[in-house]
Amino acid sequence: MQAGYEWVHRTAHLLTNAEQQSANEVQQNYQSLLDEIRQETYPSEPLQKMMTTFLKITDSYWPGLFLCYDVSDLPRTNNDLEHVFGSTRYHERRATGRKQASPGLVVRGAVRIVASVASQRCHFTGPELQPGNLAQWRALRHQVESRHEARREQYRFRKNPVEYLATLEEKLYQQPMQS
Repeated sequence: MQAGYEWVHRTAHLLTNAEQQSANEVQQNYQSLLDEIRQETYPSEPLQKMMTTFLKITDSYWPGLFLCYDVSDLPRTNNDLEHVFGSTRYHERRATGRKQASPGLVVRGAVRIVASVASQRCHFTGPELQPGNLAQWRALRHQVESRHEARREQYRFRKNPVEYLATLEEKLYQQPMQS
């Protein structure tokens, strides 16, 4: 097991990137280390399983593993990313006085969380907030609006379930029969 932990410590050292290398350099060094791990013969079955699992998980994270070295302020670990979302959730609860996430955060979360995190890091001017791709902006607005409509429907049902179901039945009867 000590040999396995030596590999893990070497990996951690490379990913810590104390030398401040670019994403390409870190990726090349890490690929070399993974090649060494793959070529190694392991004396025990548990160590073989451990390293096989390590390689499998590394492969699954590979596409986004090195972005944090070229993008400043991008959290490097899941813990750092969870901290960003946790602090956003905390501030949202403090601002609204709620004990749980506000319904607005649920409906508009994809927009509000990104806006909240981005506005903490820098201040934007009016022209910077103007959508660059109008079609993409409209698609996002449609997605947010459909989630909002789903929340409104839930409220209508909770408020008066009998009337809500009667309205649905009436709409169903008005539709032409398909054969």
